[in-house]
Amino acid sequence: MTLQAVILAAGEGTRLRPLTQNRPKALIPVANKPIIEHTILSLVEAGIRDIIVVVGYRKEQVMRHLARLSLPVMIVRQTEQMGTGHALLSAKEKIAGDVIVLPGDNYIDPVSIRNIAHNKNSLLYTTHKNPSNFGVVTIENENITRIIEKPVHANRMTVSCGVYHLSSDIIRRIQTHILSEAIDDEIRNGTKISAIKAQSWQDAIYPWDLLVMNKRLLSYIDKRKSGIISSSAVIEGLVSIGSGTKIGPGTVISGPAIIGEDCTIGPHVVIEPGTSIGSRVKIEPFSALKNSIIMDDVVIASHCSISGSVIGEGCTIGEYTSAVFMSGFIPYDENAVRSACGAIMGNGVFCKPSITFENTIVGNEVHIEGTSNLKFSCTQIPDKTRVM
Repeated sequence: MTLQAVILAAGEGTRLRPLTQNRPKALIPVANKPIIEHTILSLVEAGIRDIIVVVGYRKEQVMRHLARLSLPVMIVRQTEQMGTGHALLSAKEKIAGDVIVLPGDNYIDPVSIRNIAHNKNSLLYTTHKNPSNFGVVTIENENITRIIEKPVHANRMTVSCGVYHLSSDIIRRIQTHILSEAIDDEIRNGTKISAIKAQSWQDAIYPWDLLVMNKRLLSYIDKRKSGIISSSAVIEGLVSIGSGTKIGPGTVISGPAIIGEDCTIGPHVVIEPGTSIGSRVKIEPFSALKNSIIMDDVVIASHCSISGSVIGEGCTIGEYTSAVFMSGFIPYDENAVRSACGAIMGNGVFCKPSITFENTIVGNEVHIEGTSNLKFSCTQIPDKTRVM
């Protein structure tokens, strides 16, 4: 029987706000593809083509995107977002036998999927410097002996990647809404769950984590030069340029970097490594970008400097604006969270000239219209705020 895969893509990703206010986490573009598409491509490369996707939050968006893919996938709806175990059970009627279960908002490489596919009743694990954000696992003799979901104080750095190879027997016995708790129950009842080390895994808990994921995934892009490229432009390293894009004179692009379709870049723009630029983006002369994600339909005016930032769809950035990568703490969900970024902007932000951002989150549809030379540092600006 062919091994199936179930991708859990029903979640919202609240800690990634403002980027998930208008889209589910699985559809956030990284290296110019939604995260879930990277997951599907890894499955296909690993030889698994029978794929079920469980959708929930903003399900219509996910379904529309999946319908455009060349590989057909089966869609299952989770009516209420009640946890990963509940999401898996939503697909129970479509599951024919053993399955690989994966989160739709993480990246996992094809080699790791192949490895776990060869080990029934197993879990992928890795190490992480912030283990309390994940399920912390204890391993003895190459078997998982315990899973503790998001402990306040983690006594080890080995964490679950949320990727499982489960037998049909285990799936039939799942009763809890949290999948890691169901597997921990299985372990206590004597089921052996093998520990398989992941080769390459990336998750984004907070928006600035997307920059690390983006940098990793850019190393896998195909080198491509389409559009109209000036003879005086300099393009070095692994760079992909989409059709209809114009690269102006004196522009320097250093890979890994990707630029989508129908963009206008330059003249005299500098794009440094780790940068993803979506489609229909305009970057005006003498601006520089580094280690950033620029989504579709963004305008960045002249003489801007953008570093370590995520800029949402349809933003307009005025000239002489700087987003300066800096670490510190940002107020987040009534707490202070350690962060490191220039600016994280939601969709439709308008920013007048000569503004500086350091380690700042800017909500959706924020308009910054006040006096030039404003500086925002280690702060969060709520959705639809007007700065006068």
